[in-house]
Amino acid sequence: MAQSDQSISADGTKAFVPLAHTLKEIKEKIPAHLFKPKTAVSILYLCRDLLLAATFLVLGLQIDSTIASFQIRQTYVALCARWACWMAYWWFQGLTFTGLWVIGHECGHGAFSGSRRVCDAIGFVLHTALLTPYFSWKYVHHRHHSNHASMENDEVYVPHTRTMLHSAAHGTDLEEYLADIPIYTMFTLVRQHLLAFPAYSCDKPMLRLEWLLTLLDRCAVLNVSGQRRYPRWSNHFNPKAVMFSKDQWWACIVCAINAFGSALVFKLWGIPWLFVTHWFIMITYLHHTDPKLPHYRKGLWNYQRGAAATIDRDFLGWQGRFFLHDVAHFHVIHHFFPMMPWYHGEQATGYLREVLGDHYHRSDAPVFRALWYNYNFCQFVDDEGDVVFYRNRLGETAVEAHNGKKA
Repeated sequence: MAQSDQSISADGTKAFVPLAHTLKEIKEKIPAHLFKPKTAVSILYLCRDLLLAATFLVLGLQIDSTIASFQIRQTYVALCARWACWMAYWWFQGLTFTGLWVIGHECGHGAFSGSRRVCDAIGFVLHTALLTPYFSWKYVHHRHHSNHASMENDEVYVPHTRTMLHSAAHGTDLEEYLADIPIYTMFTLVRQHLLAFPAYSCDKPMLRLEWLLTLLDRCAVLNVSGQRRYPRWSNHFNPKAVMFSKDQWWACIVCAINAFGSALVFKLWGIPWLFVTHWFIMITYLHHTDPKLPHYRKGLWNYQRGAAATIDRDFLGWQGRFFLHDVAHFHVIHHFFPMMPWYHGEQATGYLREVLGDHYHRSDAPVFRALWYNYNFCQFVDDEGDVVFYRNRLGETAVEAHNGKKA
């Protein structure tokens, strides 16, 4: 029987009522065959994604030569065509790489195959190719699933409390002045989505020397600070530049090939990988951050309540379903039963929704609009209370927890 997450309190406002069902009651409502992974089906999805990645790679290798073969006289037209093709490549290869990352994630949960060795072997290869430490990430991610939505024990997306938000270390917090400026919000979002996942994996600052590396690169390419007697376009990538003697020519050729080969690798693999980090952060952030979602302290937290404190989203429409294996469309069921294979998520969600009633959360809002709204609204939660909801900077909340009542 479906349960409502709200009741009417004594003062006439809607009061949140935590989920009362046990995990056993919920699982009994879902057919048993949906919990079993089929190795052959999983391998078909993997082969499809690998074929897509290889196809996009072959197409990407042809972009520059194909545009050049048209001999377009207008330089700006050729430039626009080249950039349009590269952006299309980065978009779709980025989605494909993310889909492969998702399959590696499913391997970490044991949802790819009934064989743990098969799961770990495939997951290790996929995540290693995408610069993710498979086993260490898997262990930490399992702790997240075991403590989802717990204020004390969750691993990621733990909200700031009111006290934490207002405890600036040194006088006035600059962010208080900048937080309402859209361009600053956009900057912080871009920084988070491109660098948060590698920074989370490595726990190292990622931008500290970015300006210096850019400067050094410009000096190497353009002779910005070199001898004025050198021709203007003398640079370290030109073996015929005046700085080099004839016997140094081949060594310079090898270095130039290596450098420009690295540039090609960055275009073919590096930028799509940045899309992986972006999609991963955006998807997981929107899974666990929304004004309607509760967080629990130890007085009321349990596993099924934490699992219900996630939200399904229509993420990129058909592209999210096809390339990303429904990772965002049916994420709630994944938090209840992470070993369930992704290709059963849609059917199982239908049964789950009947059981949870109003405790099931779904949003069809455009995801970039939801990202902007949630990033601006979801600032902190109360310092006290066994159930808390996000508040904005004005202290407003979409749901009142009414912690005076125990469930």
